[in-house]
Amino acid sequence: MTTAEEHKALGNTALQAGNFTKAIEEYSAAIRLDGTNHVYYSNRSAAYLSKDDAPNALEDANACIALNPTFVKGYSRKGAALHALKRYNDAIAAFEEGLKIAPGDAALIKGLESVKQEQKGGPGPVSGLFGPEMMSNMARDPRLAVMLQDPDIQAKIRLVQSNPEMLQSILQDPKMMKLFSLMMVAPEEEEEKPAARAPAPAPVPEPEPEEDWSQLSPEERAEKEKQKAANEMKKKGNDLYKDKKFDEALAAYDQAIAIDPTNMAFHSNKAAVYLTSKQYDECIEACMKAVEVGKENRASFEDRAKAYARAAKAYQKKGDLEKAIEMCNEAQLESYDSATQRLLKTLELEKKKADTLAYQDDAKAEEAKQKGNDFFRAQQWPQAVEQYEEAVKRAPKNAAIRNNLAAALCKIMDFNGAIRQIEEALALDPKYVKAYARKGDIEMYRKEFHKAMDSYNKGLSIEPDNKACLEGLSKCRTAIQMGRRNMTAEEKQEQAAHAMADPEIQSIVSDPIVQQVLRDLQENPASIQQVMQDANMRSKIEKLIASGIIETA
Repeated sequence: MTTAEEHKALGNTALQAGNFTKAIEEYSAAIRLDGTNHVYYSNRSAAYLSKDDAPNALEDANACIALNPTFVKGYSRKGAALHALKRYNDAIAAFEEGLKIAPGDAALIKGLESVKQEQKGGPGPVSGLFGPEMMSNMARDPRLAVMLQDPDIQAKIRLVQSNPEMLQSILQDPKMMKLFSLMMVAPEEEEEKPAARAPAPAPVPEPEPEEDWSQLSPEERAEKEKQKAANEMKKKGNDLYKDKKFDEALAAYDQAIAIDPTNMAFHSNKAAVYLTSKQYDECIEACMKAVEVGKENRASFEDRAKAYARAAKAYQKKGDLEKAIEMCNEAQLESYDSATQRLLKTLELEKKKADTLAYQDDAKAEEAKQKGNDFFRAQQWPQAVEQYEEAVKRAPKNAAIRNNLAAALCKIMDFNGAIRQIEEALALDPKYVKAYARKGDIEMYRKEFHKAMDSYNKGLSIEPDNKACLEGLSKCRTAIQMGRRNMTAEEKQEQAAHAMADPEIQSIVSDPIVQQVLRDLQENPASIQQVMQDANMRSKIEKLIASGIIETA
């Protein structure tokens, strides 16, 4: 079965080749397998933008930021998508938000400058060169698509994308000159360029055909007149909304509702105004009214789903993630929509993160830890594990609690779980000597003597007089010297095979210098004294001896 990371790698390859649809498919597959990885959403956002699908690119950029608010590239993706949508002020805000996290980020600075330049009066002469739209057009041209497969051309395009000032230098390359010459000539017209023509005038829109009402009854005619008047008020409201005249727009929609109270669209439009003006309670109320009117008058499932989805966004803005998720589920029951599904996944992740943070409590963590200590002293190991795990949930960044949990897990023979907790503790506090001592003890029990020596030595490098590490290291050396003497040939072979599964041992064994030293030692065992004078080589040889790869007399 293909893993999420493998799908991501396939997506990267497709994106670099200009196959944006394939890239989106692969990134989507990765997200289905692991929806918590912010990088997958970031990459898919780039693919969507390359395909000129800015709305979906923006959705994925927002999901990326929700998963990891410190991931700088997420703000770059969001700014680029908003730029493509010509929402200049929002794009500037996104880039500036990213720059608060990474003030010197080149991509954010460049993106911000590009938006401001275009907002003031259009892009510079080369700022759009090899942008998403141009790359998409080039990929559709069979002449250019072949050249885009060339790794040299791909590298130079990326160079210009990152620094437009390099344009003049890359034009010295014959391949790039040919590419530019083809770009300047339309397909099948390379031999003779037609004279420039004036742009065709924009077509004048034809008036909408009048409906034939001649056969309608007076009641039907009156109903048509009412709907027409209501839609005219709706159109007026839409124009006012675009001009950000929100109060006037709401008044126009209210007039439309008064004329035709059976059309849910007018209530949905009011909800959109409320959402934009950050009146979230009013937005939710309008959405629920829209759904009510829609159900009473058999509106389409899609329209009802959109009202629920807008209510979900309002609840999200209010911070009520549980209700937001409920609204998304209601929307999907009405009519499934991929954008709503992405919003639902984002909300579920936000809620999970919020619930985890809300559960954290240092005082309750200390209480659970003390209960765990009591059970541990009473040798009630499963109960001790349960209490320590509760303490970890309450204070996940407390290294000492994780160390206690590791000790309890050892008692129930869960050494893999114990090692994971120790590694977490050391990640939180790299100078936590007790954790190194316990890690060495666990590795001793598993007969991973080379790892145990390493753990004890790391502890001693921080605290040279630490009793637990000193005693552990002494026992480890004794076990190495005496343990193999009592092993059968089969047990020795099993130990060596187990050691060879360790990437560190594999790296040492495959080192050509180590291989030469081992050959020299076979021919002249007395040269071991000289070899061991090199601290780096001595460390490697000791690990091979400790792991059972090298047999000593």
